[in-house]
Amino acid sequence: MRRSNWTPSIVPSTDQTVYLVADDLGPIGRAWREADLEATDLETVIRNLLAGEYCSPIRVVGFNAAEGWSEDGSEDIALELQRRCDLQQIEIPAPIEAFVDRHTGGRRQLTLRLGAGLFPTLGGPV
Repeated sequence: MRRSNWTPSIVPSTDQTVYLVADDLGPIGRAWREADLEATDLETVIRNLLAGEYCSPIRVVGFNAAEGWSEDGSEDIALELQRRCDLQQIEIPAPIEAFVDRHTGGRRQLTLRLGAGLFPTLGGPV
């Protein structure tokens, strides 16, 4: 039987940026969550975080093997999650609240809604 030194790669062969989420699964431990290749783009990962698809996310790492880089995107993604919740005027979903607080340092980016009644004691908006 002929032996080969070839090992299949788990790295995507296309030139795309992939985002993976490290999740704390409680008593069974921490793991990089498995995802379909088509579901590892930035927008899908953000939507999945907002939808509660992760138990307790720890960090989000992006990489592009074809370009030869990887980066911890947790802070940027946490700020984007905060921004989207502020714009929709909703609370940060419980499963990602600790993630957002940890990676934003508790700072909030408030988005003000313009309209009547912002300054009722002054007779309306300025």
